[in-house]
Amino acid sequence: MRTPSPASGAPPPEVGPSLPPLVAIVGPTAAGKTALSIRLAEAAGGEIVSADSRQVYQGMDIGTAKATAEEQARVPHHLLDIVPPDEPLSLAQYQELAYRAIEGIVARGRVPFLVGGTGQYVMAVLEGWRIPRVPPHDDLRRELYQEAEQRGAEALHARLEALDPEAAESIDPRNVRRVVRALEVCLVTGEPISEQQGKSPPPYRRLIIGLSLPRPELYGRIDRRVERMFEQGLEAEVRHLVAEGYGFDLPAMSGVGYGQFEEYLAGEASLDAVEQEIKRATRRFVRHQANWFRHDDPRIHWFQARPDPYPLVLELVQGFLEAQSTRRDAG
Repeated sequence: MRTPSPASGAPPPEVGPSLPPLVAIVGPTAAGKTALSIRLAEAAGGEIVSADSRQVYQGMDIGTAKATAEEQARVPHHLLDIVPPDEPLSLAQYQELAYRAIEGIVARGRVPFLVGGTGQYVMAVLEGWRIPRVPPHDDLRRELYQEAEQRGAEALHARLEALDPEAAESIDPRNVRRVVRALEVCLVTGEPISEQQGKSPPPYRRLIIGLSLPRPELYGRIDRRVERMFEQGLEAEVRHLVAEGYGFDLPAMSGVGYGQFEEYLAGEASLDAVEQEIKRATRRFVRHQANWFRHDDPRIHWFQARPDPYPLVLELVQGFLEAQSTRRDAG
């Protein structure tokens, strides 16, 4: 585990010193990203752009561990509560909204902090993914999902391989959702999705900070977090959403912290069983997150989340920001 010195926060050589800064804070669920980002943003004159695919939903606060009203009062937050649970938000839409928020923060002379554990959201912004702007075609998607159910995921993946071998090579056949999306883009546009993708790094000088914990300790934090969610009223939050007409068939309602309540509300499971399943599902999700934020990624400055990493991280961030101001003055 590296403990970077302030010098390690110097801008990457491929990024010009005159570009505005963008600080990202990544890592697994329950590592402490929210608390750390608020303290850093307060010290650096920053604002936070959420990179969490579930915190975009209105009314889903406890189960997504959204920053509290008090925390949001301390530092401005962006891209929280922007769509109702039954309204999809594509990766392309999120990326556009994130860039717009970052531009506004920079225009106000403040520092943007991109904070979250959704790897696709973070990397789409930091790496400037070119994402096909193809809206969902519900009828086509239903046909493709039915094909996967009837013929199997491997057969659907083989169909993609015939249309776009490059995309098929990068997508796990078991990830039916991604296979369906790639086929959807190919069939609607008549062009392989791989030819419509790529990367155009955004005009920012980037610093990526990662928070980490040994897996057993992280699992302990997850368990305590889930227990607090129940104490804070997670069951009531889910019941309210269901009463508002949001069913468990929605992607937002089928996720961790919400979908586990379906059997309970149907009288088929105990509340204790729901709590234990949320803990297990969160642990599985953390293992998935590790694929996005790898410890061997040289771009990420990793810190142990315990003991308190704030002094070291603040030193790194201040060095990163001062390097820019020094170069601007020199220029």
